[in-house]
Formats: sequence, structure tokens, C-alpha cells
Amino acid sequence: MANMMTERDEPQTDFIYCCRAITEVLKFGSSQFRSGHKVLFLIIPGNPGVVGFYRTFIQTLHSMFEYRYPVWAVSHAGHCTPPSSMDMVEDASATTDSDLFGLNGQIEHKLAFLREHVPRDTSLVLVGHSIGCYIILDMMKRNPELKVLKAVMLFPTIERMAQTPQGKVLTPVLCHMRYVGYLTLFLLSLLPDRLKLGLIKLSFIGMRSLDNTIVEPTVNLLGGDSAANALYMGGQEMKMVLARDNITIKKHLEKLIFYYGATDHWCPVQYYHDIKQDFPHGDFRLCENGFRHAFVLDAGREVAKMVVEWIQGDLKGK
Repeated sequence: MANMMTERDEPQTDFIYCCRAITEVLKFGSSQFRSGHKVLFLIIPGNPGVVGFYRTFIQTLHSMFEYRYPVWAVSHAGHCTPPSSMDMVEDASATTDSDLFGLNGQIEHKLAFLREHVPRDTSLVLVGHSIGCYIILDMMKRNPELKVLKAVMLFPTIERMAQTPQGKVLTPVLCHMRYVGYLTLFLLSLLPDRLKLGLIKLSFIGMRSLDNTIVEPTVNLLGGDSAANALYMGGQEMKMVLARDNITIKKHLEKLIFYYGATDHWCPVQYYHDIKQDFPHGDFRLCENGFRHAFVLDAGREVAKMVVEWIQGDLKGK
């Protein structure tokens, strides 16, 4: 029994190439699907799309469903530090028309991951965070054959990003001064890990309930090109995430759950009221717990428990 519990609780981390880009997959539950696995929870992260940030969140999902369903998180393309034996891109000399690290490339990247690593008859519970929600909606639009059982949208940035309070501040930086950010990241990457760790802890000072599991992924983020890829993707978000995709939302409304923050500078409360008015029969929830947009910093366990409550009825018999 002890060995079984250890296997259940210990995650597996895989580094793979998907759409030629380095990709990190964090897996709680079976690393390979067997005939008994009919449901997969797949976490689509925000930006930066670092799966290590979601460790507590997905471990809680896995354990609260009594280890019945694999729970995986797939990084965004290029949002991880490759192991020494791998490069950021599998064949950098090969020509390609696709924008590997852009927003469109990230959507195609997730669809490719499902095609290559998940059997077609698997029922999916997709959980998106921030821009991951936009990606999920576009995945459902581009591939109507996906067997999506439920899609949970946490702090969704699915419309008018550049017009949000945070978007107004960061759009000039991400779209017009991105190379200043690249220079800053390069200089930070030269620092020893011990100093990076100190700076990270200093930036989180005053946060009493910080989840310590996010510290190491943050250090790794500052160590290579993954942060630059995140900046590039962020600039595209400001330009591309404009009008809400009402057609896709209407088509899949019964499968969707939206959770909006009450003080979310990436998604103002007015957006919650607007979408609720447009879709009065949808499942739209407004945070009553004071969770921040980046909930993984200190509330991954609490948010996971809410997700379990919302969808456990949909998984009966699965």
C-alpha cells in the first residue's frame, strides 16, 4: 500500500518535442494510458506557461478524485528550460511557416499534443488559466471532434486584453519595448541561482501563504530563453485577444464553467457582468474568496478543491 501511495503522489516530468518545440509535461497519475483510463484532466497554463507553477493545484485535483484520473499539465511551447541533452527547437535549421512561440502556434501546439499523446476516444476535462482559457476555446473551435466533457476557465483572459488595467500598462512594454525586456532577462540569466533565489523571495516578501513549490520553477524561468518566449507570446496576446468568441461559447455553453476574479486587473468584473448578461443560462462564477489572478502563488490547493466540487457530478460513472 505504501508503494502504491508513493506512485500515486510522485509526479513524472517528461521533456518532449511537440511541433518541434521543447515542451515540459507534468503528470500526476499514469504516464501512459491503459484501457481503464477513459478521462484525462489536462491543464492549459497561463503565461508564462510553466507547468511547475501548477504542481500543488494538479496534485490536489489528483488526490481529491482519489487518484482515479490522470491529471497532466502541458507547458507552452518553449516555456521551459531544456535538459542538457535537448535544445529549445528540435531542428533549428528546418524552415517552417508556423510561428512556434506565438499565440497561434501555442494553440496548434496543444492540438498536436493531444493528437500525438492522447487516444482519440479519451474524454477530456480541460482546465485553463488566464490565456489558457482563450487557447481552450480556440482548440474547441478548430477541432470539434475533441471529446470535451467539461472545460473550466479560471480567471479567463478571453477578450479585450489590451483594454484591461494591466493590459494598458503592459501593452507598450510587450509590443514596443520588448527588446528592453529581453536585455533585462539576459542580464538576470547571468546571475548565480543563489542570487536569483534571493531576488525571487524578496519579490514575494509579505505574502504569508506563498506556495514554496513555485520558487524553483521561477528560478528556472529566469535562467534561459523561456522567459523571452513568454514575453513574445504576451505581446501577441495584446494584439490578438480582442472580441470575445461568442459563437464558440454559445456552441459549447453547457460544457463551460467560468470563474472570474473580483479584483482581477487582467479581467475586470465588468467583463463578468457582460458575459453573464449575454449568456444568462451559462455557468459564470465570481470569486468570493479574494483569490488573485495568479492563484498558483498561494491558493492552488483551494482553487483545486472548488474545481472538484463544480465538476464531480459530471464524472459519475466515468
